Amino acid sequence: MGFSSVNRYLLVLLVLFVPGANLLAQNNMRIDLHGTTSYAGIEVGSKGVKMSIVEMSGIGAKNGNYKIIKDTSVNTDFITFNNESFKSTYKGLTGLFNAALSNYHITSDRIFTVFSSGVKVVSERENKVIWLQNLADSFRKAINEPQRSMKAIDVMDEARLSHLGIVPASKRYTTFLIDIGSGNTKGGYFPSGNTKDFKLFQLTWGTKSIANSTEKRMDEDKSLANYYKQLQRVLSGQADEEITYAVNYSGAYNMSDNIAFSGGIAWATATLMYPELVDNPVVPVTYDDVLKFNQKVYSQYKTLSDSALLRLVKEKSVDKNNVKNEIAKVTKVFDQRALLSGSGLLLKIMRQFEGVNEKKQFYLIKNGQVGWISAYVSQLLGYQ
Repeated sequence: MGFSSVNRYLLVLLVLFVPGANLLAQNNMRIDLHGTTSYAGIEVGSKGVKMSIVEMSGIGAKNGNYKIIKDTSVNTDFITFNNESFKSTYKGLTGLFNAALSNYHITSDRIFTVFSSGVKVVSERENKVIWLQNLADSFRKAINEPQRSMKAIDVMDEARLSHLGIVPASKRYTTFLIDIGSGNTKGGYFPSGNTKDFKLFQLTWGTKSIANSTEKRMDEDKSLANYYKQLQRVLSGQADEEITYAVNYSGAYNMSDNIAFSGGIAWATATLMYPELVDNPVVPVTYDDVLKFNQKVYSQYKTLSDSALLRLVKEKSVDKNNVKNEIAKVTKVFDQRALLSGSGLLLKIMRQFEGVNEKKQFYLIKNGQVGWISAYVSQLLGYQ
């Protein structure tokens, strides 16, 4: 799928290493944007439906600046592909679309809808693509827009453009970006010192698909101890083989100084590990940091409650209400088992970069879910 395909659907998750960092990618389609305008992006992902609303102007798009108006999600577990998850996803999708129209007065042409690449990968692997088509058709009928675009994002396009949006230009050619989604993992880097050549990294595993595979192995014993045991088997089996091959094939170890992780589990891990850094979009970590967190999730889960974590926040300048609200968002999306699955997958990937002679710098990026819409608008304006 070529670069021009971006005109037809939305691809990008924009995350900032530093405030006001670059947007991305050219586009030969231009629109007029006078004053300040709001846009909405709605994505059907593996675990649910996400909506981001941003406010930006032409100058803001050019400079990579935008204001977040709303960032919300509905948990629906779409990739279980059953009637219940279909209905809840359909309800969430139409509900968020109508909220953008009615509550935020955003015109339909400024509301963009897509399926995530994770949904695409899992649906193809499990021969469930028809579920995507049925949901798209039902949604178009519900909103009376038979021609509305409801594409499934291509992994290569998403990964390449995500890197351009997430990583600032100063770190562009030394950073390997890895986005851990619910249904898959994707990312890559630029090996040749230009933005045309992109080395894709992808896994058919994500936080939810790891959890689903673990659940299938549990039989009658549904205890946490058995979940953890089966999770280790999943992570040490096909997932480990695929991760090792993908990292080695990418050649990223020798080419990249910085390994940046985005996606839901990166946000959740960073938030619970360092609640006092609630306002920091990027958190540097080590492999040992994440390993200790994973072990705490399993054996000391109560220490990750909002009340326990708030007691650790000593800095008076930190807004504890903001911390509490952010922790509540995490626990709403990730229960104990989901945190184990996601952080376990994160560790497996990080382990491939834990060299004896050379240590990489790891980053967890927290706010990637709100940016692709501003990046898309930037492309429509023709800005890099």
